[in-house]
Amino acid sequence: MDPALAPSARALELARTLVRMNTVSSNSNLELIHFIRDELAQHGLASTLTFDDNGRKANLFATVGEGKPAGVIVSGHTDTVPWDGQDWSLDPLSAEVKEGRLYGRGSADMKSFIGLAVAQVPAWLAADLPFAIHLAFSYDEETGCFGVPRLIADLRARGIAPLACIVGEPTGRVPALAHKGVYRWRCCVKGHAAHSSLTPQSVNAIEVGARVVGKLADMSVNFRDKEPRYAGFDVPYTTGSVGVIEGGIADNIVPADCRFNYEFRNLPGSDALGMQDEVLAFAALLEPAMRAVAPEAGIAFEPICAVPPFLARADDPAVLLASRLAEADSTTLVAFGTEAGLFQKAGIPTVVCGPGHIAQAHQADECVSLAQLAAAERFLQALATVQLDALNGR
Repeated sequence: MDPALAPSARALELARTLVRMNTVSSNSNLELIHFIRDELAQHGLASTLTFDDNGRKANLFATVGEGKPAGVIVSGHTDTVPWDGQDWSLDPLSAEVKEGRLYGRGSADMKSFIGLAVAQVPAWLAADLPFAIHLAFSYDEETGCFGVPRLIADLRARGIAPLACIVGEPTGRVPALAHKGVYRWRCCVKGHAAHSSLTPQSVNAIEVGARVVGKLADMSVNFRDKEPRYAGFDVPYTTGSVGVIEGGIADNIVPADCRFNYEFRNLPGSDALGMQDEVLAFAALLEPAMRAVAPEAGIAFEPICAVPPFLARADDPAVLLASRLAEADSTTLVAFGTEAGLFQKAGIPTVVCGPGHIAQAHQADECVSLAQLAAAERFLQALATVQLDALNGR
């Protein structure tokens, strides 16, 4: 096969091995993390693992060129979304290769990129680069980017300050300069139950919840109609939506409880916490009438996740680096959230650039083309040609 149309055998082997591991976010990722740790150890690299509170999941951080100038982070997340209810034509964990594509959950998002990076370690070691390359692989990105803050905190504690970070999410290898934030909350309405024939003696939690949902819908319409547009996004304004809603136990019982989850996907520069303050203020207006009937009634909110928006300049060192490595003459914006904003908030110049396309991610028969993987492998190989001055923007 034409080398331009397929990655090296070793890179593809590692990508397929990772896809075969079931690291849906509800599961442990330690099988995958330990596999990479052991693979790196064969090349003399030590890995640092940072665990979640239960010890079931871990981030992995390893450095090629320990002691050299801070260099570049190559970043990826190890968890995947589930496939329950999707109509797959093959086993989601088969890592089957056919018709020029690698299939399986995580093949596009984003285990293939991780496999390519691990496969490149021997070449990076042999190149004796003038700077370090850091491998940073996280847990629980898909559920709210919960793992990477601990990884970043570990970097700070160790005094590591990389000059660039490449987050290898699927962008078709076009450097992405920006994405929206993702902020989610759970609203819990506590009402007061009664027989449905005695509604004045009750506080209907679902009806109260519906009023809060209506407020969120009104805010979303306001974003659509009045917020300044940000050209380049699929939806060029902030959006809000309600996801899961639960409440009630029987038709003839006024419900005492209602719970629902909602999110804001906010543009760079817009204030999601300010949006939440508007929801809190509206909810506070509803509570006096609720408590006049039942003093214990009320509305509470729990944060679920806070993924900051990401915005880089076209002349940012990380963007220039990715453009050079990808031989790209354009940049893009992406609709999906990533860990890039968290790295950026930590003071690390960051870009999102990786193989595959988000349209194939999270879908039945998720796949990535071998040609995309081959091009991404060349991208990573080209890191060996970069000089330290280039990372400093000179």
